[in-house]
Amino acid sequence: MNRPADMTASLDLGLPWNNRFAGLGEAFHSLRSPTPLPSPHWVGTSPAVADLIGLDRAWLSSPAALDAFTGNLPIAGTQPLASVYSGHQFGHWAGQLGDGRAILLGEVDTPLGPQEVQLKGAGLTPYSRMGDGRAVLRSSIREFLCSEAMHALGIPTSRALCVIGSPAPVRREEIETAAVVTRVAPSFIRFGHFEHFSHTGQHDHLRTLADFVIDRFYPVCREVGGNPYAALLEAVSERTAEMVAQWQAVGFCHGVMNTDNMSILGLTIDYGPFQFLDAFNPGHVCNHSDTGGRYAYNRQPNIAYWNLFALAQALLPLMDDQQQAMDALEPYKALMPAALQRRMNAKLGLTEVQEGDAALTEELMKLMAQDAVDFTIFWRRLSHAVIGNLEPVRDLFLQRDAIDTWIERWRARLEDQPGFDAATTHAQMLRTNPQVVLRNHLGELAIQRAKAGDFSELARLQNALEHPYEELPGQEDLAGFPPAWAGQIEISCSS
Repeated sequence: MNRPADMTASLDLGLPWNNRFAGLGEAFHSLRSPTPLPSPHWVGTSPAVADLIGLDRAWLSSPAALDAFTGNLPIAGTQPLASVYSGHQFGHWAGQLGDGRAILLGEVDTPLGPQEVQLKGAGLTPYSRMGDGRAVLRSSIREFLCSEAMHALGIPTSRALCVIGSPAPVRREEIETAAVVTRVAPSFIRFGHFEHFSHTGQHDHLRTLADFVIDRFYPVCREVGGNPYAALLEAVSERTAEMVAQWQAVGFCHGVMNTDNMSILGLTIDYGPFQFLDAFNPGHVCNHSDTGGRYAYNRQPNIAYWNLFALAQALLPLMDDQQQAMDALEPYKALMPAALQRRMNAKLGLTEVQEGDAALTEELMKLMAQDAVDFTIFWRRLSHAVIGNLEPVRDLFLQRDAIDTWIERWRARLEDQPGFDAATTHAQMLRTNPQVVLRNHLGELAIQRAKAGDFSELARLQNALEHPYEELPGQEDLAGFPPAWAGQIEISCSS
């Protein structure tokens, strides 16, 4: 039943709201309340995120919560706004962008630090450009599921409290229905925020923003001596290197690594045309809109550096000279591959990186690419092969002699480790190589049922994704090979 919201009233959630970003001033945002949606209904909720921000789990399923997180009922203590930023999109300067359909409610102080709460799909803002300010059900479900899946994998990410649907029509390639995702993160500040104030010559505001980020998230940048803004750039580079290494190790493709989609905190944000690899293809492009393949899986580390270089250019007005910025970026070139090799070693059951490990990994990846081996299934089977039968691993390859030679090298390297114990290594690998990831076809099945009003598959998939390293009974189908039709799924920037 549709409950018209009384927009003159407000709901007290009992949360300690702050509006620190709003306090930066009107140059950084436009105050804008969400636009109500008719007949909202629950699609999915994350009790764990409710715990994170201090919401009662039971209350999260209430009619009041439904109206609050649809944007139909104002929340006491919040100061809703849309922020302005700019950015490079597909390598080209796009000029002013901004939150075209996301509205920041405010910030909640939690034991783990402040958490911003944002409604995505909450209606028009001054930065909507030609858009309608809405998000559709399919993309909202994908973002909700992937946010929580990435967190469970241990990858830095924004979180998702809930997703709410509405029968309100939204036109994309076809008429779809609207939805709102409630996103949570310590901050949604992007590289593009800095680019905006730098490229428009608002250097005082650029400094204000940089000081805000340093004081809140990188206070050590003022303690190390030298230029604090160069230290900030280096710290952001380090976090970005670790994040991208984690993407590569789990086979995650972001799909649209524009500078306005890059978090200043090294978080994975803006889940649009993402994908977890099925058959391993280093050059896989998951975004149907990316006709040039700019954001292919194997290009992600270099694109991250390109984006960091754009951030460095934006911060130049606050630095002593260009060389200072380049010096701050330099560590990325060694940090990212080193971080990736550590993670690949962990996937292989190797506790320390030694000379020759990179070659061992590279040879394996070549074999996997040549035979289009399923990425997630290979690593899970290899985890079991430490104490069991190697045949399930060999069965994934056409080149049996080549993989047998590689396995011999891998086993020798494993057993050469001081105190090697097969059972211990097996347990460690199972905690590193997930059983279930959010494959495109799994998301698509949940979406199709949700469109028909059945949210049970979404809930089942969500539960599995929240426990990705566990082999849950009755969910073996979620860990199997993708069906043939999965290769026909096209994910684009349209959402």
